[in-house]
Amino acid sequence: MDIEKPKFCVVGAGNGGLAMAGHLAIMKFDVRLFNRSEDRLKAIKFEGGIDVTGEVNGFGKIEVATSDPEEAVKDVDVIMVVVPATAHKNIAKMVGKFLKDGQIIILNPGRTFGALEFFNTLKREGCSSDVIVGETQTFLYASRVTGPGQAKIFRIKNSVPLATIRAYKIPQALSVVRKAFPHFVSGDSIFKTSFDNIGCVFHPALVMLNAGWIEDPIDFEFYLQGTTLSTSKVLEAIDKERLEVASALGFRAMSAREWLYYAYDVSGKTLFEAIHANPGYRGIMAPHNTNMRYITEDVPCSLVPMASIGKKFNVETPLIDSIIKIASAMHERDYYKEGRTIESLGIEDLNLKQLRLVAIGEDPK
Repeated sequence: MDIEKPKFCVVGAGNGGLAMAGHLAIMKFDVRLFNRSEDRLKAIKFEGGIDVTGEVNGFGKIEVATSDPEEAVKDVDVIMVVVPATAHKNIAKMVGKFLKDGQIIILNPGRTFGALEFFNTLKREGCSSDVIVGETQTFLYASRVTGPGQAKIFRIKNSVPLATIRAYKIPQALSVVRKAFPHFVSGDSIFKTSFDNIGCVFHPALVMLNAGWIEDPIDFEFYLQGTTLSTSKVLEAIDKERLEVASALGFRAMSAREWLYYAYDVSGKTLFEAIHANPGYRGIMAPHNTNMRYITEDVPCSLVPMASIGKKFNVETPLIDSIIKIASAMHERDYYKEGRTIESLGIEDLNLKQLRLVAIGEDPK
C-alpha cells in the first residue's frame, strides 16, 4: 500500500539524530524523537523543536520527544535509528515488543552487518511482527550538535545506498523512505552496504595517528589537517584490505576515492588529494579525546567484523588487525572480544553460498 506522507520516528538525539529529526520536521513530516535518557530532550521539549543551521536552515517543530519506546514507535511508518552501532542490539531489545507489521527500521548507518545483528536480536527477543530491517552504507549528513536542541548540517551527501536484510524488500523500503529522502538509492545487499562502510577506513586510524594532537588538546580540522600525506597512505592500506575481504565474498566494494566522488562529487589522483578537495569536510573539528565513537564504534562494529570475515575466508588483514590491537591497548579493553565477529553474528558455520542466501533473506540451512 502506498504511503503518501510517512510518519517517522528518529531514534537518538545526538549529532545525527537531531539533524535528521530537525530536517524531517522542517520538511513538514510528522516526526517523533526518541532518546534513551531525558537529558538531551529537555531543551527540545522546552523550545518545541530543533533549530537547524548550515545546508538546511530552519526550525523543526517536534510534537513528540520521548524516552518511552512504546510512545515513540506507535503508529509510525519508518523508524530511523541514528545511534552508535554499539547500541543497535539494545535498541532492538527496547523497541522489539512494540513493533507492528509493515514498519520499516533503517539503521543510519549499519556500519558492518548492523542489519543482520538487529534482525537476529529481534528474533531472539521474540518479535514476531513482519517488519523490514535495513541499513544505510553511511550517514546522510555531515553534522554536529551546536547547542541544546541545535544542530548544524555541514553537508548532505548526494547519494546514500540502502539495503534490507531481505534484499527483495529494498524497493518497498525505498518507495517509502524516498518520500522524505530522495538521496537514498538501492544498495544491492547488506553485504554491499556493510563493506562500502568508509567510516572504518577514515575514522580509527586518523584518531590514532593524531592522538597526541587530539589529547593536547589543539583545535584542528579532523579530516583536512589530520590527513597528511603520510596518514593518507595508512588509510589507503586499510582500504586495500577492506576491498580484498569484500572480493572474497564475491563482490566489488567501492574504494575510498570512489566513495568520495560518489558521495561528495570530489576527486583526486590520490586519497590525500580527494579528501582535501572535499568542501564538506571544512569546519569539522577533531574530537578532544580518543575515547569516542570513531574508535569505540568503528573498531568493534566495522573493523572487527571485516577482520573476522577475512580470517574465515583466508584473507590477511594485518593493518586492520593492528588498528584493532592498538585501539584495544589505548582503551584497555578487548575490542575483538566485544565486537561483531562471525561467532557473535551466528554465521561462523556458513559457507559462501549460505552467506549469500542470508543476504537475500533465505534460510541458509
